[in-house]
Amino acid sequence: MPALPELNERDLTMGKNYRIAVIPGDGTGPEVVGEAVKVLDAAGRKFGFSAEKTCFKWGAEHYLATGEILPADAADQLRRFDAVLLGAIGDPRVKPGLLEKGILLRLRFELDQYINLRPVKLYPGVETPLANKGPEDINYVVVRENTGGIYTGIGGSAQTGTKDEVATQSMVYTYKQVERCLRFAFETARKRHSRENPWNGLSQEDIAAGKTAQLTLCGKTNVLTHVFGLWERVFKELAPEFPEVKTAYSHVDAITMWMVKNPEWFDVIVTCNIFGDIITDLGAMTQGGMGIASGGNINPAGVSMFEPIGGSAPKYTGKHVINPLAAIGAAGMMLDFLGEKEASSAIDRSMAFVTGNKMESMAAGKMGYSTGEVGDLVVENL
Repeated sequence: MPALPELNERDLTMGKNYRIAVIPGDGTGPEVVGEAVKVLDAAGRKFGFSAEKTCFKWGAEHYLATGEILPADAADQLRRFDAVLLGAIGDPRVKPGLLEKGILLRLRFELDQYINLRPVKLYPGVETPLANKGPEDINYVVVRENTGGIYTGIGGSAQTGTKDEVATQSMVYTYKQVERCLRFAFETARKRHSRENPWNGLSQEDIAAGKTAQLTLCGKTNVLTHVFGLWERVFKELAPEFPEVKTAYSHVDAITMWMVKNPEWFDVIVTCNIFGDIITDLGAMTQGGMGIASGGNINPAGVSMFEPIGGSAPKYTGKHVINPLAAIGAAGMMLDFLGEKEASSAIDRSMAFVTGNKMESMAAGKMGYSTGEVGDLVVENL
């Protein structure tokens, strides 16, 4: 393993200490989170901050041993921290959806993490299935409303199990939910134009070329007239507050076409919970797959949770061949959220160097390095 960076003068006068809750999760989750923590600590030594970490072993093993998915006061415990770093949830020994709903959705709702922030960024050297597209073409962010819509579970079924069964699940939004999500999206677009951070920012070349921030509302106003009538009205109400941000609208089906054909058209996309869930996975594949995609569940005034988007990949557990870059990227996003923008930017640049100059592939077992060695490369190049 390469030697860690030598301490400098800033290291001797450490700055702020952050309290970080770590949920390693299932399968390969602990392996990738371990590398994210390694990079987080190295960034702290280099940029003058520290991270006090507390581990919560919530996941499949905890459930199988106790029958409890989360303790009743889980959200209250996490509110004592500055941020949460999550591995991956899911285990073949547990019924699909049980842990995901019982941990991920419950924490999002109870901690009011009403934004899911998903950068779609193609790093140098990473293959994309989109022909003739490169890093300069795929660099946008999706702002997904995270606590409303269909996922609230409003609905039910009658005459279940018969041929006359009726099932309903309603997309319900309040003005407050829509307004705060759209406002966050406008502010995110404004930050991109000012290049405040790497995770949702334009390059200096883009700015010099006169590229301006654009916010695209992704909806379905021609069919879901009530819900997206509300989204569209609030979108137009807020736009005058952000004159530097261009606005656009696209139906969700058109969005999926343009994400494949012309991803360079997008800057920030904002949408509802269900549409965001779908289009962000499409975006992840265009940036090289789930193994490189990071995300944040954001409460701007509370505790936010950052995670790699890929699953727990149980078949690779313990083999040390899984790609940790998505988890490392999640740690970088977390630092940006905490205000450590210099460290966040350094992680982003190091990841770009490693993908562009070191790694042979993003796929597990084909990277040319072990999981730990990839983490070491990111540390070495900070």
